[in-house]
Amino acid sequence: MSGRLHSKFPTRCRKEPGKSGGHKPSMLKILRPLANSFVLILIFSLTVFSQPLPFLADSQTLLSKPLTLQWQYASEQTVNLTPATDGQRVYLPLAAGALVSLRVSNGQLLWKTDIGGELSSAPLADESGVFVASESLNETGKDSRTTGALRLLGKDSGVTLWLRPLAAPIRAALAMNQDTLFGAASDGSIYAVNKKDGAILWERKFDFTFASRMTLVGSSLYIGSEDGKLLSLDQKTGTTLWRYQTRSAIRGRIAVVAGIVYFGSADGYVYAVREMDGRLRWRARTGAGVQSVLSARNGLLVTSLDNFVYFLSLRRGNRVWKRQLAGRLAAEPLATFDGALFTPLSGDSGIVLDLKDGKPLNIISLGEDSNTAASPIVADKMVLITTRHGLLAFSSPTVVTKKQ
Repeated sequence: MSGRLHSKFPTRCRKEPGKSGGHKPSMLKILRPLANSFVLILIFSLTVFSQPLPFLADSQTLLSKPLTLQWQYASEQTVNLTPATDGQRVYLPLAAGALVSLRVSNGQLLWKTDIGGELSSAPLADESGVFVASESLNETGKDSRTTGALRLLGKDSGVTLWLRPLAAPIRAALAMNQDTLFGAASDGSIYAVNKKDGAILWERKFDFTFASRMTLVGSSLYIGSEDGKLLSLDQKTGTTLWRYQTRSAIRGRIAVVAGIVYFGSADGYVYAVREMDGRLRWRARTGAGVQSVLSARNGLLVTSLDNFVYFLSLRRGNRVWKRQLAGRLAAEPLATFDGALFTPLSGDSGIVLDLKDGKPLNIISLGEDSNTAASPIVADKMVLITTRHGLLAFSSPTVVTKKQ
């Protein structure tokens, strides 16, 4: 939030006519500090709690301590799509349009559904069910084209509750607020869909395509395009509020902190622009195309195709530290207050780095040639990692708060 805070209270309290003698504090003087404090707390709350923390783990989860494998769901059909979770269940995408629901606590298979075609984007889940984007090849005579669909599956059975056919498949990662599901298709269309019944609330068509991750903050939607544009759209109407042009594709997630939008581009730069109008504040160079930008521990955690992890300051983009990893980072990291977990593609393990200095804190064995581009997630204090051979669930020590 920017701009000055203008108090509606007068700067001075006048004495009532005819009153004299010792000064007594008026009720207005007593209430003024309380009112101003309330306004400041409200501003802080709106700023902090509107910030999405998509891959920030539960603050009680410790990645720096030894992680114990609790269960494994074996499958040779995993894909490079991040699972979804509602806290108690995890929804694992598989090849050939399949999706399985597993109990987070013990890995029990709850249901499996085959929707046909292939899943085109990572699913999302909340209390109403799991939202799935898929694609199918339709052949009519000599012509063939790929179409898409969005659907809501019931969390208890996997039954389709509603289905919305689309002219092209969703490629950009889905995003949602309390009432609306958002998706961007391969033909340049962005959709806002009612979560209850699948009705299209609005559609915007652009002459460029999307394969990035959306970020929702306040009333705005942020998404990057394949031709290097960062767009800010109004969530209610789809109206373009502003756009910022870079030199190459924007495919990673966008972070928004205290009125500044942070994102990376395949041109090798991390950018910071103003949330209100998209004006550039600073940009910082990495060694190759930027994969992801995540706000963590009062800084920016940046992964790049040069196999390095960078930690930059929020204010000016100064480099605090950088660390080279064993292989390319295709998956977004999982961050908590004591470290960040990375799963390089060419490795057989995950590595946890200290956010303070980038030094290794922990190694998690995942099995030979197991890493994928699906990002690790946390659900019910479990660290869930997709491998080429299934889903692994590790338990993590937690911070215990002593009762006073």
